[in-house]
Amino acid sequence: MAKLAFLGMGVMGAPMAGHLAKAGHDVTVFNRTAAKAEAWAAQHGGGHAPTPRAAAEGCEIVAACVGNDDDLRSVCLGEDGAFAGMAAGSVFLDHTTVSAGVTRELAEAAKAKEISYVDAPVSGGQAGAENGQLVIMCGGKAEDYQRVEPVMAAYAKQARRMGEVGAGQLTKMVNQICIAGLLQGLSEGLLFAQKAGLDGEAVVDVIQGGAAGSWQMVNRNKTMLAGEYEHGFAVDWMRKDLAICLAEAETVGAPLPGTALVDQFYKDVQAMGGGRWDTSSLMARLQKLAD
Repeated sequence: MAKLAFLGMGVMGAPMAGHLAKAGHDVTVFNRTAAKAEAWAAQHGGGHAPTPRAAAEGCEIVAACVGNDDDLRSVCLGEDGAFAGMAAGSVFLDHTTVSAGVTRELAEAAKAKEISYVDAPVSGGQAGAENGQLVIMCGGKAEDYQRVEPVMAAYAKQARRMGEVGAGQLTKMVNQICIAGLLQGLSEGLLFAQKAGLDGEAVVDVIQGGAAGSWQMVNRNKTMLAGEYEHGFAVDWMRKDLAICLAEAETVGAPLPGTALVDQFYKDVQAMGGGRWDTSSLMARLQKLAD
């Protein structure tokens, strides 16, 4: 069992850290809002610290799952940042979905302190974190990945090294690009079924086992047909991720016209007051257009 720190007690980080504690690891947590860290420690029996540096001191592995590039920098760098408390030879394991640029920037800062760095964004949402069924795509040296893989097993159904530092974030971008297109297509299909007078659930039951089937179809069709959008990853966060995808696409020269269009559709959903709705709420936009 390892001595670990986990930075970020949001809807993803708190259950992930909980799985680590349940697996027998010695876990100390940090959260910007200290009350969340204190509540986690009271529930799981681990420790909590007032700064990332204090949480990281003496730990073999320091994991993080925070909000965005700036949040990640704030918990890593500076006098109270995690890197200041980490010893040479320890590993920083980042589960935040951020840009490949900030990943490489922080990996260089870690390297200067002889700290290893693995970028490991996750897919599976809050339910995946709570059930320990996340899919994790990782970037980093093979030996560093091998050190963190047994730890991630506490909350992952699948983890894989995709290449050097940054490859995990690039793979997560592919994931988000695919989800955006799938959900737009699913929204259009379900709305068409409704407008054509078909039983939407019956339609899905028939087609989900064929070429049109997807996780989104199987897990979101009923709530989409019911107009319920409180079941997962929020539109605000999806737009953050798609902005990262579109910026990286410019860098690598990959045209993403469909993704750019769906990003604008999500902007429309935000204007409807749906920033905290889940990503399947693209259907709400179509229903508004149809009414």
